[in-house]
Amino acid sequence: MFESDSPSITPVSPKGPSPLDIAQTILNGFNRHYSLFRYSAQRAKVLFESAAWHAIQHLSRERIEYYDIRVRECAAVLSSALRGNRTTTDEHSQLTHLDEPQHQFWHQVKREFVGLLRRHHQPECAETFFNSVSCRVLHRNYFNNDFLFVRPAIATEYLDGSRPSYRAYYPLEQGLTASLKTMIQGFGLAAPFADLPADVRVLARRIVSTLRQRLPADPGHRLGPDCQFQVLNSLFFRNKGAYIVGRFINHGNIHPFAIALTHTPAGTITLDALLDTSDDISTLFSFTRAYFLVDMETPSAYVNFLVTLLPRKSKAEFYNAIGLQKQGKTLFYRDFLYHLAHSNDQFTLSAGIKGMVMCVFTLPSYPYVFKLIRDRIRKSGMDHATVKERYQLVKKHDRAGRMADTWEYSQVALPLDRFDPELLAELRREVPAQIEESEGSLVLRHVYIERRMLPLNLFLQRANDTAIEGAIKQYGDAIRELAANNIFPGDMLYKNFGLTRLGRLVFYDYDEIQRMTEMQFRTIPPAPNEEAELSGEPWYPVGKNDVFPEEFEYFLLGDPRIKTAFKKYHAELLDAQWWNQCRERVAQGRLENIYPYPLTKRLGNCRSAAI
Repeated sequence: MFESDSPSITPVSPKGPSPLDIAQTILNGFNRHYSLFRYSAQRAKVLFESAAWHAIQHLSRERIEYYDIRVRECAAVLSSALRGNRTTTDEHSQLTHLDEPQHQFWHQVKREFVGLLRRHHQPECAETFFNSVSCRVLHRNYFNNDFLFVRPAIATEYLDGSRPSYRAYYPLEQGLTASLKTMIQGFGLAAPFADLPADVRVLARRIVSTLRQRLPADPGHRLGPDCQFQVLNSLFFRNKGAYIVGRFINHGNIHPFAIALTHTPAGTITLDALLDTSDDISTLFSFTRAYFLVDMETPSAYVNFLVTLLPRKSKAEFYNAIGLQKQGKTLFYRDFLYHLAHSNDQFTLSAGIKGMVMCVFTLPSYPYVFKLIRDRIRKSGMDHATVKERYQLVKKHDRAGRMADTWEYSQVALPLDRFDPELLAELRREVPAQIEESEGSLVLRHVYIERRMLPLNLFLQRANDTAIEGAIKQYGDAIRELAANNIFPGDMLYKNFGLTRLGRLVFYDYDEIQRMTEMQFRTIPPAPNEEAELSGEPWYPVGKNDVFPEEFEYFLLGDPRIKTAFKKYHAELLDAQWWNQCRERVAQGRLENIYPYPLTKRLGNCRSAAI
């Protein structure tokens, strides 16, 4: 329930609460959510200053639950007020029949809510919250354009907070080194820097080197009168790192950059890296990494700024990256419906080996895949609840740049005539409980939507020796980084890994993942006799979570070229001792250093403890 300072519905007539009461209660619920959301980012700053890395990870996981908790709270308040003696918010407590006066009532609730948002700093997020609460209170038969914000009612293109969302610095006036020092000091970090003047000089030299490469694209190959650095007002926190995110403007051209701040072993702060290309920034904001903690009064202003850095990334992706996943989902779905209306290709089965747990299809003109859990899962001991639990584990876990984030939706209606006949037959046969055909639509009751990648097994089939070696090195690196992050992939077949647009190898099949600390890594004991060794059955006991790494060679390294590359870079992954040592480090709470940028981007001072 809301705390005492958050007003709830107060009946104003014998008939119950007014539309304004309902609208105000929903807005109160959102305001409470967003105040806690901002407090998390403010708390992250304190934790970064004190190098409390485990606390930051815990805060990141905990924050993911905030939205759903606030929605349930608000729906419970509304259900109680609208029914008098019913306070539950399960399916049976929804309003399943609305007569004409009630239709008019909910139209008015929406109108009143729009009126309350006139001076609001997060109107787009508040509208999404309104939709979430309404969908818990109303039966899905009443999810229509009149009651929900299918399109935004409040424009956010030029919205900003009580103070500007970014600051500008002019190196031609103040000097580059002085501008950079002022910029960094402006974030007000409480922990001391190891040597800020020295760090700034190194950073300035790197920036000058970068500008010499960039300026030929600008008129006259020189700095213009508009030359300036613009940086967002809040630091972006994630794991062991904090980031200054900004852009360099020159002759109207935008050059994106980010500056990584880390801690030294002595506990002081240092500037660790300059990320100065679009690919660097894209990797930093990748869908394979945990959400940032950022204190934003006006999130739309931050997103609008970020889009100028990476125009190829959608606003949905940026909302997701800054921790506003529900808003990201809303925008993603709007973008998807827009794409459907402006395309005519058909949904088809995805290329590659069919999975035993998921039925996967795609729309060729759209860079995503759609995954439905099979009605009859072909893996023993696996059920729907376990699959959903493991996808949620990935959502809340630090993905270390090696696991794809997913969008999870319910009741998604798609045009039936856009489905390829072969795919439609497959869905009717394999997932009949997950689909519903109605009035020319195919409704997906529960679906995961994930970025489409090139499956590693398909890449390896047509790659040359050099490409295979590079891919297998990445494959082993991905397994190592997941293990260091307390994730055992389980099914490590190549079909469960894919290559992103930037060529990064990512794991995307989560039904068998487990925590490293749950596993037992063992060496196969010698056979007692020749008959036992030749037998198809193991001569040793095998527990539920037992893993024998030496067996990986038999089902992963059949191709001599793959075997050679794997043994060159990752031979220890076939040794139970390596896995046990890794598990021990994880159990001790050690957080390994995993950089979200190439080591070549570091500024050359080796004092930092890494990210």
